Amino acid sequence: MAQKPEAKGSESLPHRPAVPARSDSFLPPHLRSSATAVPVTPDITQETYESDNSDKSNQAGQGPSRGDYFSRRALDHAIAASPAPDITNREGQSFHNKVTVGAKEGKSWMNRLTEATMAGRRESMSEFREISPDLALSGNIISATFNIPHSLRYRKGSDWELTPRRGQSALFDSFSYLSSDDSPWNHTVVAWTGEIETPTDTPSPPGTPPTTTVHLSALNHLSKPVPIDGVAPPTPPLVDGLWIPRDDMLRLESQLSHNKRIKTIPVWLADDSDGLDEGIRLKDQARWRRYAEHDLYTLFHYRQHEPTDGRAERVQWADYYRMNQKFANRILEVYKPGDIVIVHDYNLMLLPSMLRQRSPHMYISFYLHSPFPSSEFLRCLPRRKEVLEGVLGANLVGFQSYSYSRHFASCCTRILGFPSDTAGVDAYGGRVEIGVFPIGIDATKVASLAWTDEVNKKYENLKKLYEGKKVIVGRDRLDTVRGVAQKLMAFERFLEMYPEWREKVVLIQVTSPTSIEEETDGSESRIASRVSELIMKINGMYGSLGFAPVQHYAQYISQDEYFALLRAADIGLITSVRDGMNTTSLEYVICQRDTAGPLILSEFSGTAGSLKDAIHINPWDLSGVAEAINNALLMPVDKREAMQKNLLAHVTSKNVQFWIVGFLRRLVNVLGSRKNIISTPLLDRSEMLRRYRAAKKRLFMFDYDGTLTPIVREPSAAVPSERVITSLKALAADPQNAVWIISGRDQEFLSHHLGHISGLGFSAEHGSFMRNPGSTEWENLVEKFDMGWQEEVIAVFQKYTDKVPGSFIERKRCALTWHYRLADPEQGLHMSRECQKELESTVARKWDVEVMPGKANIEVRPTFINKGEIAKRLVNTYNAELKALESDGESGRKLEFVLCMGDDFTDEDMFRALNGLSAPSDGTAEVEAENTFSVTVGASTKVTLARWHVLEPQDVIECVALLAGVGGSGTGATEGALSMGENNLAALAAVEDHIPEKL
Repeated sequence: MAQKPEAKGSESLPHRPAVPARSDSFLPPHLRSSATAVPVTPDITQETYESDNSDKSNQAGQGPSRGDYFSRRALDHAIAASPAPDITNREGQSFHNKVTVGAKEGKSWMNRLTEATMAGRRESMSEFREISPDLALSGNIISATFNIPHSLRYRKGSDWELTPRRGQSALFDSFSYLSSDDSPWNHTVVAWTGEIETPTDTPSPPGTPPTTTVHLSALNHLSKPVPIDGVAPPTPPLVDGLWIPRDDMLRLESQLSHNKRIKTIPVWLADDSDGLDEGIRLKDQARWRRYAEHDLYTLFHYRQHEPTDGRAERVQWADYYRMNQKFANRILEVYKPGDIVIVHDYNLMLLPSMLRQRSPHMYISFYLHSPFPSSEFLRCLPRRKEVLEGVLGANLVGFQSYSYSRHFASCCTRILGFPSDTAGVDAYGGRVEIGVFPIGIDATKVASLAWTDEVNKKYENLKKLYEGKKVIVGRDRLDTVRGVAQKLMAFERFLEMYPEWREKVVLIQVTSPTSIEEETDGSESRIASRVSELIMKINGMYGSLGFAPVQHYAQYISQDEYFALLRAADIGLITSVRDGMNTTSLEYVICQRDTAGPLILSEFSGTAGSLKDAIHINPWDLSGVAEAINNALLMPVDKREAMQKNLLAHVTSKNVQFWIVGFLRRLVNVLGSRKNIISTPLLDRSEMLRRYRAAKKRLFMFDYDGTLTPIVREPSAAVPSERVITSLKALAADPQNAVWIISGRDQEFLSHHLGHISGLGFSAEHGSFMRNPGSTEWENLVEKFDMGWQEEVIAVFQKYTDKVPGSFIERKRCALTWHYRLADPEQGLHMSRECQKELESTVARKWDVEVMPGKANIEVRPTFINKGEIAKRLVNTYNAELKALESDGESGRKLEFVLCMGDDFTDEDMFRALNGLSAPSDGTAEVEAENTFSVTVGASTKVTLARWHVLEPQDVIECVALLAGVGGSGTGATEGALSMGENNLAALAAVEDHIPEKL
């Protein structure tokens, strides 16, 4: 297709601006001339905002001001500036002269890139500490990643051979930066050794052939010697695994710890029985990566396996779990308070939670380098809850793109039931922040490697080899997510749709073997066969004897060949069907600083969200990809240079240093904000027991759901356990105790499950009904209140019940509740907010009622009835009774012990009431503050009016059992103190100074 000429409307209509050509339709909107060429403000054009505004300050001897609006953009363009003027593309120059001049300009550009990068303000440790001085940062960072940056080769008794590991170049470059003098941090990497290679024989000295072939396996089974007597000689048993003596293990650890580039602490993975003091035996080394790569990697890339019986998966999960445990053990060996731990990628998703459990105040972040799927895919994973809960042990979770972070938050809501938004997840009473941090590359390093003399020679040879032809370059691993087959099919479609390009365009496709365990079980050979079939088809149909439109190289290529190929390309084509951060696209941008070859990038790559100026394509739309290739080949020079300018500015400024520093700054900010939250102390059981035993009259108030029983999806399933019933019976049997259940449940539910305990008092429907201990009659406290509001509320609730499948209405005598716990979590939460707004703007304005959002529900009740009023009523009633006894000569002036326990915001009314009743410190308080124990169920960071906290309902039950003297089996004092739990036993020991034989 020929390029349409630009319109010449300005010649016939001089008073109107020229109508832009339609050829810019494939550019981003902010680069299209139809948008940028229209004058708006006199003398203000797009270039005004892109000019270097630091000249004036430089003339005055000052650098760019930190407060200058243009300073950051000016620096970005200074880094990304190409050599000017671009004389390497002048017509009439010989090709050799172009290469020579380009090499000189490349060195000049490289110097400017380095200077501009180094001129940027370096981070200092004091700046991080100033963000939040209370953190007491040590300045140490521990990076936990699955593989060390080296491939290891072992020879007994010799130094280990370390070679750079292929792949993960951006991650390893970030490690190099953190370990360099340019970073203010002390950096240590904790990583698995990886599969250790060993020579098949260990001759001495090296290079000497084996002295005998005895016991060596035959190269061909047909060449085995035939025994004369028909009896084969005995074959020695094969030794399973690689044995590494302790001395050689220590030698490797010493080599890695003294590595000048990255200090590394290796994790040795073996069965516990194989880890001995004398050394370690490594069996089936690939087992430690199988679960992550067979189950997590495939599912995260939207591919699902056929269902199995689960036996193999259980074995792989056990290895995955143990591997994460061994990482946790290794980190805790070197961890010190104030250190920051950064956990990388899907192999270590259980590690944050394991570290959090063993060191609750550790500063932990997690970064996922791969995609994260939607909840529909993650729910197919049997271990989905364990994986999500493992990650939620971190303070900050980072992702490559916004869609991945949104999927993670959605999964936490849909699978775990935790409230979430785009910024974080509310889990276990705390907040786990979520952020988007697109990773970059070391632009300076890539630029220096891409213009060496060796690369220049290879670049020159490539240009000569393909002189007169347009070169499209693709470089991918040979696995199912890289889209190599889609790329070939799209190229075939391109040659079919645009025959004028035949024999003028060549696709150079380099495919390297994959390192993913899942891809080596036969799928790689299937992909290779499919790729070979497509290549033979294309070359057979559109090639000739002297030309093949597809040049395929199924091999690893050297670094020099790789950069020469990227420099020689006219188009970079990336068609990933699902990908994390594709660093090839970023390196391609650096290599195209002179020639400005367009980048065609799959919209399913994590890089697509960052490289807005690339040409985005859907790899499944073959015709669309073919059209994009044609448009890229026909793109005018000025359009290509405009796209390249913006891409280069982004890649060079948003580099790997920018990524890791931004990630750390966000983490420190998150940690600082958490430190500013008031922490509620953990309930001191020994102090509670001491006060309980000293008191003569005691009052207990317990919420039901989420306090005595865990929160469940079906409200009717919240049945009290036998231990709860036994403990409450024992507590209520003491005549000095008044025990009340103050719940939002109705009378029927409470009577059915706990009504048989005669010593209990009940308050139902948040205080609307009361039943005194020993009585069977319920008192209606709202009997005279007009209930006409209920019809209007039911009408609103019914409207939202029809909209939200799984939701339902619970009608109590004095309150109405709309439950959405069984509905889709995100839809339920969204519609509950709409429902609450509608009720507050209608019913709540007309009637004296209160709209209360709860845990997966909304309840409407009369305003003057709440748990706080019940708490006040009970304290005042019992104090009045005690004062009446005082007139009869008894010294029981007021309550001497009050324990109130609840979990949600309706229980905050009780805590508020108790705080008010115990506030006076002059002895006139209804109950003394030191005798009042208001306890919330949840994390210490939970916003509450309670003075203490416990973590879960099980802790509430244990506290009741401790005071009631109930043993661990729930049978009471007959089994003695040793039948109790460890926490209760410790409280008893603290109170009595010894462990009693019997309670």
